[in-house]
Amino acid sequence: MQYELWILRQDSPESTPYRQCIPFETDDPQMTAATALTQINETPGITDSEGNPVQPIRWECSCLQKKCGACAMRINGVPRLACDAKLAECAKKGRITLEPLRKFPVVADLICDRSVLMKNLHLLQIWFEAETKADETVGDLTYDAARCLQCGCCLEVCPNFYADGDFYGMSGLLPAARLLTALPDIQKHALHRACRAHLYEGCGKSLACRNICPAGIDIDRLLVNSNAAAVWKRRMAKKKREKSR
Repeated sequence: MQYELWILRQDSPESTPYRQCIPFETDDPQMTAATALTQINETPGITDSEGNPVQPIRWECSCLQKKCGACAMRINGVPRLACDAKLAECAKKGRITLEPLRKFPVVADLICDRSVLMKNLHLLQIWFEAETKADETVGDLTYDAARCLQCGCCLEVCPNFYADGDFYGMSGLLPAARLLTALPDIQKHALHRACRAHLYEGCGKSLACRNICPAGIDIDRLLVNSNAAAVWKRRMAKKKREKSR
């Protein structure tokens, strides 16, 4: 099968991006975008459709098994993991476009700076300060939230998220959802406030992230339960305290 890989390239954060068309041929119906990029970089003397030499394409990868989220990029305009995007399924008349995620600063080619994801988790204080025990009645919710790859695909389609903004998106909510069921009350209050300020109040409920998660996390369910734990249950408890006075 003959493909044309149109790759949006950029030499540095300050340079002007440009598109390069690279012909690619394979007989493997299981060939992924990640494998294609690897083969292109390993092929000496490869040229693009205009006969120009192709410099090594810069992109990120690690596990290549849908477990780390490092190879997230836009494939034909849709945020996906390159290791999970088969060329035969993605191609439109043999053409496939590869671009970096747009919601994050570009470093080079298909690499973008997603450090804001870790920064937001730090600001939310997503950690345990003392030994604790999870609520076994919501173990399935906790496990589902733990499968988040922090790849940024959900943020790419979110109309309310932008890097360094006050809304942290689902990549912030999912780790918070794990802790809301297990933290001691003294630390849970702080997380409640952070969730309300950076997650609940900023979400427009467009649910654009619903079907985009590479891990297949049930975002609707976690969103409902997390909002209930961080906002509504706290409000109800406050009203009960006020009535008892």
